[in-house]
Amino acid sequence: MDMPQRYIQEYKSKLRSADEAVKVVKSGDWVEYGEFVMQAKDCDAALARRKDELEDVKVRAVCITMVPEIIKADTSRKHFIFNDWHFSGFSRAIYGNNLCNYVPLTYHEGPEMVDRYVDCDVAFVLTAPMDKNGFFNLGTSNSITAHLAQKAKFLIVEVNQSVPVCLGGSRESIHISDVDYIVESKTNPPLLNLPETPVNEVDRQVASIIMKEMEDGACIQLGIGAMPNAVGAMIAQSDLKDLGVHTEMLVDSYVDMYQAGCINGKRKTIDVGKMVYTFAMGTNKLYDFLDNNPACASYPVNYTNDPYIIARNDKVFAINNAIEIDLFSQVASESTGIRQISGTGGQLDFIHASFKSKGGKGFICMSSTKTKSDGSVVSRIRPTLSPGTIVTVPRSIVYYVVTEYGIACLKAKSTWERAEALINIAHPDFRDGLIKEAEAMKIWVKTNKIASTH
Repeated sequence: MDMPQRYIQEYKSKLRSADEAVKVVKSGDWVEYGEFVMQAKDCDAALARRKDELEDVKVRAVCITMVPEIIKADTSRKHFIFNDWHFSGFSRAIYGNNLCNYVPLTYHEGPEMVDRYVDCDVAFVLTAPMDKNGFFNLGTSNSITAHLAQKAKFLIVEVNQSVPVCLGGSRESIHISDVDYIVESKTNPPLLNLPETPVNEVDRQVASIIMKEMEDGACIQLGIGAMPNAVGAMIAQSDLKDLGVHTEMLVDSYVDMYQAGCINGKRKTIDVGKMVYTFAMGTNKLYDFLDNNPACASYPVNYTNDPYIIARNDKVFAINNAIEIDLFSQVASESTGIRQISGTGGQLDFIHASFKSKGGKGFICMSSTKTKSDGSVVSRIRPTLSPGTIVTVPRSIVYYVVTEYGIACLKAKSTWERAEALINIAHPDFRDGLIKEAEAMKIWVKTNKIASTH
């Protein structure tokens, strides 16, 4: 069926160059820049060219996958003030130069936060080309984008031919009637391909421990990083069957699991047969897999990450990374001291939901040690968190913790039982020291049950 003439005419009437479109931005405005791999690069470059005309333009994005041109153009923060809802490596780099601030966020609350509290004057939204029904697909990032687009006083879509059409779900597209200006990308740059995260022997050991817990019919959520990817790779090579997917982030390893026949979603309670997610980041293997694929369903994050919706599925297995954990069982996954590394993301949502899910399990995974830049080796299981470190998962919600030395379930355990369980999965070189610290902090520890180094 041909596109209705009225959509063609409306498209032409709203079509602008990037330089024309960004003229709507005024000093003092709040501008939204998109999420993850879905940033509007032409509009960003055009806004940077207006630097000397503007002051105090406040820009927000989610986990940028490029250093914005506005940052390169203005290192004084006089013209553009940049903020990120979830830090990426690029955000960390500019944060180190005092050019970026973090917006704390419990991820499933994102859309409601936008609806209730966010001022948005202009939104730049990267999309796939308009379809015959007048819709622009949001591509790989649903998340909070639809809510930002609705909240914006002025909505600009930047059309990129490289964006896959990601089916919903819900709110995966924007209709032309809701769009103010359309910008067609001049170069149609491909979506960022994430570099492969190296998997080491410790990652494999942790993944093998989790694999012993896995069951047919489990509903999988994988976080970002080498360890979750190692689990995905092992699942793809296993004989597990009838797995489902309800996740925040869709990554390449889901494609491997699906193509290996492990994933079909038949045993899911909701969204049966669908791989449910709110954003995707990976390589072209993933983006090609998503394009017009009815096996996948994109939803806003207040659906995918709502613990009560997640838990409607049985056997939710949530697998996430952490930076460190203390003997009180507080988990830090987003900062080292006062240095912001990432964000809360969906880890809290899925660990909470996994406990509420019938047969579910939520795993916090990490290597037992890390090597610092000076070559010294320190324990990731610490007496207390490093000064200034942000708690991502409070001790009352932590479920399972896994290192290469074993697995500890912390539910229904007292403080001394938790400390004991964590010391048992710490690196042997640090156990005696942790015992002494636990005793000094008045955490009663039955040291005879701990695998001492002596």
